[in-house]
Amino acid sequence: MAHLLISAAHKSSGKTTITLGLCAALAARGLQVQPFKKGPDYIDPMWLGTAARRPCHNLDFYTMERDEIRATFARYAARADVSLIEGNKGLYDGLDLEGSNSNAALAALLDAPVVLVIDAQGMTRGIAPLILGYQAFDRGIRIAGVILNKLGGKRHESKLRAVIEHYTDVPVLGAVQNAPELQIVERHLGLIPSHETGLADDRIDRIARVVAQQVDLDRLLAIARTAPAVSYAPMAEAALPAADVRIGIARDAAFNFYYPGDLDALRAAGAELVEIDMLRDERLPEIDGLLIGGGFPETQMERLQANVSMRTAVRRAIENGLPVYAECGGLMYLARSIEWQGRKCEMVGAVPGDAVMHDRPVGRGYIRLRETGAGPWPLAGAAGQLGEIAGHEFHYSSLENLPAGLKYAFEVLRGSGIDGRHDGIVYKNMLAGYAHLRDVRGNRWAARFVDHVRTCKRTGAWRPMAATAR
Repeated sequence: MAHLLISAAHKSSGKTTITLGLCAALAARGLQVQPFKKGPDYIDPMWLGTAARRPCHNLDFYTMERDEIRATFARYAARADVSLIEGNKGLYDGLDLEGSNSNAALAALLDAPVVLVIDAQGMTRGIAPLILGYQAFDRGIRIAGVILNKLGGKRHESKLRAVIEHYTDVPVLGAVQNAPELQIVERHLGLIPSHETGLADDRIDRIARVVAQQVDLDRLLAIARTAPAVSYAPMAEAALPAADVRIGIARDAAFNFYYPGDLDALRAAGAELVEIDMLRDERLPEIDGLLIGGGFPETQMERLQANVSMRTAVRRAIENGLPVYAECGGLMYLARSIEWQGRKCEMVGAVPGDAVMHDRPVGRGYIRLRETGAGPWPLAGAAGQLGEIAGHEFHYSSLENLPAGLKYAFEVLRGSGIDGRHDGIVYKNMLAGYAHLRDVRGNRWAARFVDHVRTCKRTGAWRPMAATAR
């Protein structure tokens, strides 16, 4: 179970680029590389999964219990030759004074050696106290090496290596020079999703070649192999049941935010997942339910508007009782319109509001919701009790011009939601909100959604023939 955690001294040090370069370079050697990402994130894992050629899984203290993190890590790491965990923010950054949810806390939980990526632009002798301070701050964390990043040239590299060797006992595993091929275009939520670039594989190959040339991969692997095996309570591995419902999943340049574990949970609950391109497909396939995840519908709003037949099909299906769950970008698509950068495009209109994009985030970070009992799914709480749910949100849009008297599935205890107090608009068998939920022990939403879809199919609450005939 060779593994290590790649962190940084601070955010935007280039650790994602370095990590995906490492994933691709090690995979090119024929190794099975399992990537993980700390915290709630969709875009970095897309890149990491593409680089490693296997899905990247998230490890998150807020939505997962500690033994669940260990079990999830061990479950996927056991199938790989080496696992790379990319941290978020800086090594010791966290939500509380004790750093209980920091990258360092995750390294301690998983007995992971830490490789520190340091943005060394403009640094020389000052890099020594930085490294020494990170070592001294928590002696229980093993900083097993550093990768110097964004260097100005070989002379700069030589100076830094000499300083680090003289003042510290931390090995330099690599020195990556500043280069245009290491840049990945960003937008307001971070990196542009890998499938959107059209050149993701080529970009990753370029980064992998640079990283392979400038990082000592053999030494990095040797450090990863010193990590002890992670003990855990094994998860029950059951064969997938025969699928008895078909759930459409919007998968295109507009909608692509899905956790691999959630998709696995939907299949484990008896769903066959049918991918739908909301930009190109003219109609809905034969489905019993529909999932529209987050993404960037604002960047594709003209194409979404132009696909009138699909928007009409979705609206008619909702009116005829199709079970639909939409998160964030999906909520925006189901609204009357999206307005961005002085342009406004018509959307589905099942949600009686207008999505308006802003220059700054409207809702960002972890959230906590309490069920109201008005949601269409079975309740999360034990024995039918109202449950509290942990999730996250990250949206630059607000939903405006909403009428009074709407039904909401959730009361917002922490976060922004739709209006600061509620989230999850309920209409017939549709639930649409800003919250991103994750199928974990505290919220098995996938099985509850599939149960809802199954019930609607069995009782005739969803009438596909009626929707087609209108």
